[in-house]
This record gives sequence, structure tokens and C-alpha cells, in this order.
Amino acid sequence: MNKNLSLNVGIYGSTGRVGRVLIENLQNDKEVNISCLYAIDEFKFTVPEDIKKTDSLETLFDLSDVVIDFTAPSGTEALLRYALTKPKPLIVGTTGLNSEQLALLKQAAQSMPILYSTNMSLGIAVLNKLVELASEKLRDFDIEIVEQHHRFKKDAPSGTALTLGEHAAKARELEFSKVRVSGRDGIIGQRDKDEIAVMSLRGGDIVGRHTVGFYNDGEFIELHHTATSRDTFAKGAIHAAKWIVNQPNKQYAISDCLGLQG
Repeated sequence: MNKNLSLNVGIYGSTGRVGRVLIENLQNDKEVNISCLYAIDEFKFTVPEDIKKTDSLETLFDLSDVVIDFTAPSGTEALLRYALTKPKPLIVGTTGLNSEQLALLKQAAQSMPILYSTNMSLGIAVLNKLVELASEKLRDFDIEIVEQHHRFKKDAPSGTALTLGEHAAKARELEFSKVRVSGRDGIIGQRDKDEIAVMSLRGGDIVGRHTVGFYNDGEFIELHHTATSRDTFAKGAIHAAKWIVNQPNKQYAISDCLGLQG
């Protein structure tokens, strides 16, 4: 599929749920061209025959100006290791990366610009900023986070919920890993003032819903974000791809391309 455009976007993980909507959104975007689809599984949906498909990372990188990745942690790890041999701007939306994989991503970002986000939604990027502000200004309020996703989601809590918790903790100069609570059961005693709870619900076809509540005596505030379609992740990733190709080598977040940092 050749639109004779300057920005060629390759998709790594093109057979998945987000891969499908990425293909659809890229086809309708006049500023980009789908250069190549990397796939090791069969497509369960129709893809135009004139779009290049490959199971070779070399081909994917040769044909693409930027590569978007929505796979599994092992897939992202393989992508990063290859990218170290042939640096390329990357958009990584995979969740559930372990500490070693995150360290690998940080290492790779020294050789190429990489935008990594646990949620590519532009709305979530703004929510992260709002959570940080509320956490700082409402220091006496208890913080509770609830995330809801479809029955097929494999990791819990969601990467988005954990990122929201990290923003809340950062604003209070707390170490999130030390104040995070992932479940309550039995006689647990009263709530600690600094704890930040993150609870997960799974069921049906919920694309994604996150609620961050700030609770105090006599009042509370709840900030909600609901994704009604995976289009929101695709559109955010495409927006990021257009931005990342002009950035120096560094690790970025979705908030960077919206000018929300600082």
C-alpha cells in the first residue's frame, strides 16, 4: 500500500486486537503509510493484499521509519534486542514488562528514541497529570485506584493503574512499591494513611476503565477514564509515532508528545 508519503510505519504485533485497529486507523490517516506488518501468526481478519507482510525483523526495520509495538513482554524483549543492532524509533505499548525488560528498554533508548507507555490513550496521559496534581494538593485524602478490563487480559493490575499509582505516590514523595496495596481480606486493621490501593476487576468485553479516588471525611473526588474502543490506543500510538521520529535518543512517555511534562 503506497501513498508516497514520507513517514513509513511498521507494526510489530499486527495480528492482535490492537494491531487490527492500528491497521484500520493507519489506512485512514493521510499523513502516514503502512510500510510493513510483522506477523508470526495468521491474520484472523482481512488485510489488503498490497500491504507487505513479513516474519523477518530485518525486513520490518528496513522498510520502516518507525515501528509500533503492541505485543507481549517476550515479544518486546526480542524487538529491543534486535533494535540494538539496528536502531530505529520505537513506540512500545506492551504492558507487563519485568524489571529486566524495563532495564533493556532504558538501555536501548540510549541508541534510539523510544516512547514507552502502558496506555497510549491521550486521555490517560492527561489523567496521570491530574492525579499527580490532586495527590499533591489533597495530602490528607486517602487514595484508592480501581481498574476494570475484559476477561482476556492476562496481567493484573493493569500497567495503566500502576502508572497512575506511581504518579500519585511521586506527588507525595513516596515510594510506590512500599505503599501499594493489591488486595484486602480478613481482619487487616485500619487503613494506613500513606497506602495506595490498586484493585482489579475482570469481565466481559470492557476495553478499559480506570478510577482514581481521593477520599476524606465529608468529601471525596473520583477521576474516571473509560476507553470505549481500542481506537483510542491506536490513535494515541499513531500520534506518538509522528512525533517520535523528530526526537533525539531518549526514553519518552505519551505525556511528552502532548507537552505535559514539567
